Amino acid sequence: MLEAIAAAKKSVRLEFYTFTDGPLGKQFLEALVEARGRGVSVKAMVDGAGSYLLPASYWEPLRKAGGEVHIFNPIALKRFGIRNHRKLLVCDDTVAFIGGFNIDDFYVGDGVTKGWRDLGMRIEGPLAAQLASTFDEMFPRAEFKHKILERLRKSKAKRAIKTNAAQILLSGPGWGKSPFKRTFQEDLKQANRVQIAVAYFLPTWRLRRALGNVARRGGLMELVLPGKSDVWLSQMAARSLYRKFLTAGVRIFEYQPQTLHAKLIVIDDVVYLGSSNLDQRSLAINYELMVRFENKEMAAQARDILAALGEQSKEIKLAEWRKGRTIWRRMRQRFAYWFLMRLDVYVARRQWKAMPD
Repeated sequence: MLEAIAAAKKSVRLEFYTFTDGPLGKQFLEALVEARGRGVSVKAMVDGAGSYLLPASYWEPLRKAGGEVHIFNPIALKRFGIRNHRKLLVCDDTVAFIGGFNIDDFYVGDGVTKGWRDLGMRIEGPLAAQLASTFDEMFPRAEFKHKILERLRKSKAKRAIKTNAAQILLSGPGWGKSPFKRTFQEDLKQANRVQIAVAYFLPTWRLRRALGNVARRGGLMELVLPGKSDVWLSQMAARSLYRKFLTAGVRIFEYQPQTLHAKLIVIDDVVYLGSSNLDQRSLAINYELMVRFENKEMAAQARDILAALGEQSKEIKLAEWRKGRTIWRRMRQRFAYWFLMRLDVYVARRQWKAMPD
C-alpha cells in the first residue's frame, strides 16, 4: 500500500476503520503528505470510533498540504452504534486494496510469530475505478447528516455493483436486506464445499441453518475462527453456537498463533473478500464492503490460504467441547450472545431511526 501511494500520480483515496498514531500510521501519514506535495489529490476518511485514539491535530500536516480528511461519524452517544467498517485504498483509479487490514501496529509481523493474521488483496484495472466510486459516495456521508427520506428508503450504500471481473457488495444501516447477506445465502443453497475464515462469527438464524445444511447434505463445511480474539465478548458469543454446528457435521478450527482478523469465504468456485465479518454488526449495522469473485483459479488459491490457517489451528471436537462447558462458561456465552445478537442491534437501529436531520 505504501508503494502504491508513493507511485500515485493523480489521486489517492484512503478509507479505514482503525488508524492509529504509531510507527505504521506515521509512515502512511508521511506518504500521504508526500503524495500531496507532488500535486496528487489526496482524500482520507477514518471512522470516529475505530480511530478514536488519534489526537485532534493528527491530520493537520495533510490538511495544510491541501489534502481532505473526514472523520466518519465523530463520537456522539446518541449515534455511536453506526460505524464505517470499510477498508479501502485506491490509487489513480487503477490500483486498489481491500481486505481486513487496518492501519495499526498490531499488524506488524507475519501473523504467526508476531502480529495479527489478516488478509488483503491488490486489485488492478477497471474494478479499482469502481471501488474508487464507492469511496466518492461514502466521503460526503462522514458528517452523518441523513435526511428522513434517506433513512426510510434503500440507500445507495446498500447495493450490488456488477462488473466484468466481480460483484461489489455494499452494506450499511437502514431499510433493505444486505446485498452481501442475500448473495451469500443464494450461493450456499447448492454449495458442496464451503470454507470460511472470519474474525467475528455470529450469523443470523437463517444463515446458521444454511451453513449447517451444507454439512447435513454431505458437503464440506469448515470454519476457521480465532483462538485468540481482540473482542472477548464476540468470541464468547461465537462459541455459544459451536455445539449445534458440530452436531450438524461442521468442522470448526480455532487459529492458535496470533489474533485472527481475516475475512475470507470460499464457496465452490466463488470467493468473497473484504471488510465484513459474519456477525450482526457487519450484516445489519455497519457500512461494509465485500467483493465477490467467481473464479476457479482464485478459489484454489484461497483454499491454499485456508489450508495454511488450518494447519496452525486446533480442531474443536464435539466430545471435548461438551466436557469443557461448565455452567459458568455457558452463562457467559449466553450473555455474550444476547448482548451482541439482540441488545447491540436494537440500540443501533433505534439510534438510526432517531437521528435528527
